[in-house]
Amino acid sequence: MNQPIKDAKTLEGAAATFARYRRDDSPKPTQWNDTLELLLAHRSHRAFLPQKLPEGALETIVAAAQSASTSSNLQVWSVVAVTDQERKNRLAELAGGQQHVRDCAVFLVWLSDLHRLEQLAKAGGREAAALPYLELFMTGVVDAALAAQNAVVALESLGLGSVYIGAMRNKPEEVAKELALPHNVFAVFGMAVGYPDPAVETGVKPRLGQAAVLHHEQYSFGEAQLDAVNTLDAKFRDFQKEQNLPEQGWIRQVLSRVRGPDAMSGRHRLKEILESMGIGLK
Repeated sequence: MNQPIKDAKTLEGAAATFARYRRDDSPKPTQWNDTLELLLAHRSHRAFLPQKLPEGALETIVAAAQSASTSSNLQVWSVVAVTDQERKNRLAELAGGQQHVRDCAVFLVWLSDLHRLEQLAKAGGREAAALPYLELFMTGVVDAALAAQNAVVALESLGLGSVYIGAMRNKPEEVAKELALPHNVFAVFGMAVGYPDPAVETGVKPRLGQAAVLHHEQYSFGEAQLDAVNTLDAKFRDFQKEQNLPEQGWIRQVLSRVRGPDAMSGRHRLKEILESMGIGLK
């Protein structure tokens, strides 16, 4: 009785991995479950229904976020939940006018937060001379990212959708002022959260074949990785066509983002900005 169920599950897994890679040599899972199905079905949502989150949902999502790993248990991250419409509107403008920031039920701004440790040290009359070092700032950024991705999995399990907003780093001084961020706190990225509008179809965006990202023992760049890149370029054009987006392919799109400082939406000033905000990078 168990074998047909197992076969059905592994078929579901094969279909899900094919949807993610769009390659005939996509991984064929020998084990499958609801968690894997949720993870592989992930997609970004930019159209939301005008509906609030249920009571307690935000706190549950944050509990899931706090269950992520954190370096040395420092927990050097925080999150600001924004529901006030006028504040969302202002943050949307700082993010380049992104409508989904205005329309989401709650806009989460994930922070690298060294201020808490700084204040603990001051209150206890102890030294915190390591805080101005790049390593600690990176720890805060990594912790925030780990927590946020846990939050994404949690909110998707509740029927919600989201999209990351890296444009919080376009004008970080203004974002800090809007959110009253203290010394040693930096907005790493935002996240628009809400109930996805079912009338707006959102596909599963294809990824590089595993030959490009999975290396055994040592890093290798060769024909297999180039094949994965070129295959994705073609598959990405198909995806863009399906989503009524400009058909420019993956290679052109990603290289346009790294062509020079002019393509960085102001983020080429990040080191200067961090230092002006009192965040050291020794």
